[in-house]
Amino acid sequence: MLGAIEAGGTKFVCAVGDETGEFAHSIQIPTTCPEETMAKVIEFFGQYDIDSVGIGSFGPININPESKTYGYITSTPKIAWRNYPLLQTIKDTFGVPVGFNTDVNAAALGEATHGAAKGLDSCLYITVGTGIGAGAVVQGELLQGHSHPEMGHILVRRHPSDAYTGKCPYHVDCLEGLAAGPSIEERWGDKGINLVDRKEVWDLEGYYLAQALMQYILILSPKKIILGGGVMNQSQVFSSIYKYLPELMKEYVSLPELSSYIVSPELGDRAGITGSLLLAHRALIEEN
Repeated sequence: MLGAIEAGGTKFVCAVGDETGEFAHSIQIPTTCPEETMAKVIEFFGQYDIDSVGIGSFGPININPESKTYGYITSTPKIAWRNYPLLQTIKDTFGVPVGFNTDVNAAALGEATHGAAKGLDSCLYITVGTGIGAGAVVQGELLQGHSHPEMGHILVRRHPSDAYTGKCPYHVDCLEGLAAGPSIEERWGDKGINLVDRKEVWDLEGYYLAQALMQYILILSPKKIILGGGVMNQSQVFSSIYKYLPELMKEYVSLPELSSYIVSPELGDRAGITGSLLLAHRALIEEN
């Protein structure tokens, strides 16, 4: 039996299941402080005879196996979790192989294996919610190098009519600073769920996301782009992206039919935990 953890900034989703994406049991645990949250995580997995665990975590995280701090959550804005040895805590407790990557890379793996990009050897998964993050599968492998992708912090051109300063604590007006959920709320003075009928809100959102997608397409040329997260529950954002992206591209490269190329997650909110099961399976294979 495989164990999986989708470690998010708001909640940890823990599950047991197999590499086909079938779950025997899952729970949600609030992300408070490591002492409280991890005690409940350990209690959950202690009920099962698990062979390995896969972790898809909020970040930034250290994914370099040669580093002394491999498996740590590092410079996260969540102060209590900074420099927390997430991988080592699980490994020391259960003594099983542990796969470790970002939550968005896990979601990309889940969608590539069992979801909207099944059968393709590349895809890009982007979550637009409290923050903006992205994971990618390239030639069948998760994209990572010196570190993992942090595509939410690229710089974009400001809309001429947008006077909002930006909210990213590191870069102010990067993509996340201009287009993540908290930025929408602060710019417009209300939560996104209360702005559904404000066309200008979602048109501006699509304007910034289309710029980001242009860059990702030109650099990675993914065969499918999957947009998840709470902000993307507003379907009008997709329409705005479909409008602005061709205008930005100016036919420099050909684009597939956008409505089937840039899509919602087929696995819904289970993309990350499904990918974490797959990380567990990979870790078990590598160990053996």
